[in-house]
Amino acid sequence: MQEPHDDDARPLSAEPAPAVAGDPDPVVYEERLSPSPGVWIVALMLAGLAILVFAPIDIVVGLIAAAVFFGIEALLLITGTPRITVRERTLQVGRASIERRHIGAVTGHRGESARQQRGPHLHGLAYVTVRGWISPVVRVQITDERDRTPYWLMSTRRPEELVAVLGGHMAAEDG
Repeated sequence: MQEPHDDDARPLSAEPAPAVAGDPDPVVYEERLSPSPGVWIVALMLAGLAILVFAPIDIVVGLIAAAVFFGIEALLLITGTPRITVRERTLQVGRASIERRHIGAVTGHRGESARQQRGPHLHGLAYVTVRGWISPVVRVQITDERDRTPYWLMSTRRPEELVAVLGGHMAAEDG
């Protein structure tokens, strides 16, 4: 695995970036694992608790503390948002990157099958980029003999699109 380069200054979106003339490894799929609206509501509620803590001192202090706490939460949620980027020759998930020639079987999972992949069937050496607010997952087998990681498991809102780009298939839904 390689560390990514920060030479990508284009805005991030769920849509693939336009190909740049002369780009030796153009993007074919891109997705940010952004927090869901429910996560933002919980963050607001937690910030609201700061008012309860500081209101006995002064209500203005409580409101300021809530605003500061929410700002810190928002910063952590935004900066901690991983990205899945599939290029013609590489796959990058979060900070990890691998050449696509080292990718084996790719399987998308929804429902109970996804829960099993995230829990009971999870291998201890797997590279995991899972977000609790995104249920579907994609499992990417790693075939590089030098890499002890058996597979990558990643959350995705669009598993059908991701497995199609990587040449995989969706697992049958259980239950």
